[in-house]
Amino acid sequence: MKTRFTTKQTTMTKITAAITAVGKYIPEYALTNKELETMVDTNDEWITTRTGIKERRILKGEGLGTSFMAIKAAEDLLKKSNTKPEDIDVVIVATATPDMPVASTAAYTASKIGAVNAFSYDLQAACSSFLYGMSTASSYIESGRYKKVLLIGADKMSSIIDYTDRATCIIFGDGAGAALFEPNTDGLGLQDEYLRSDGIGREFLKIDAGGSILPPSEDTIKNKQHFVHQEGRTVFKFAVSNMADVSEKMLTRNNLTKEDIQWLVPHQANKRIIEATANRVGLEDDKVMMNIHKYGNTTSATLPLLLNDYEKELKKGDNLIFAAFGGGFTWGAIYLKWAYNS
Repeated sequence: MKTRFTTKQTTMTKITAAITAVGKYIPEYALTNKELETMVDTNDEWITTRTGIKERRILKGEGLGTSFMAIKAAEDLLKKSNTKPEDIDVVIVATATPDMPVASTAAYTASKIGAVNAFSYDLQAACSSFLYGMSTASSYIESGRYKKVLLIGADKMSSIIDYTDRATCIIFGDGAGAALFEPNTDGLGLQDEYLRSDGIGREFLKIDAGGSILPPSEDTIKNKQHFVHQEGRTVFKFAVSNMADVSEKMLTRNNLTKEDIQWLVPHQANKRIIEATANRVGLEDDKVMMNIHKYGNTTSATLPLLLNDYEKELKKGDNLIFAAFGGGFTWGAIYLKWAYNS
């Protein structure tokens, strides 16, 4: 007598992580180039020519930190998408300017928006923080263990800028943007990533004091060592080459041509860096997201602010290439298919 065994063959559907909603917050106060002329030795033409920036937003108000903007951006997203905060599984705040050391800005943000069932933490990779956060959020979704991951990029750069230093005060601004990641089985969402870092950058873009090497003291305050220091030419050189390289690599290893790309979503550090990256992959201006003229460099918030500003122009299935470069050095690129029509 023969025994027949039957087996059921199950087909596993690949889960990808798609952005399903976005939100933003920018402070009301606009610091214009004209106003900066009264603060440091500079002028509107000089700033515009070298950076592309016309104004940047500054968060005013006693006791208002990065979490204030992160909460506002998250609330905007929740309202627009009719998402219940208690349904969120994870909250990540990408930031270089947390409210305070040790205490998590993300934990506070999650509690204030009502994400009572989420675990949360901060992610810091300077201007690449949101890009790295996209990779992290997507990994949680792809694992199948989590359904809704809220990623917020927020920075109050005005809190670490010396407004007598022309090299930095013309560049940075404050703001926040948020994106919700959810599972997708239609092939939309994050497709590929290439993330890099190199500790050589430590000397060229940094804050000397306030960490474990050089704790705060009367001398560090007197010497202005709690403000951002940047060697502009060196950072510019590294940013131009590396952002362009990883963007080109994304196209090459995914067999994409410039005709296949609907949008380049580049970190908003400097207009010339953005243009160099676009030129490397052969994209025309109308395929390059840009808002640096309005906000300056908002560090962790630049990428989600771009998505918010261009949301109405995005179509389901659009191919987006994200690229960023930040202190550390940190940099990388991500290829993502947009998941919805606004």
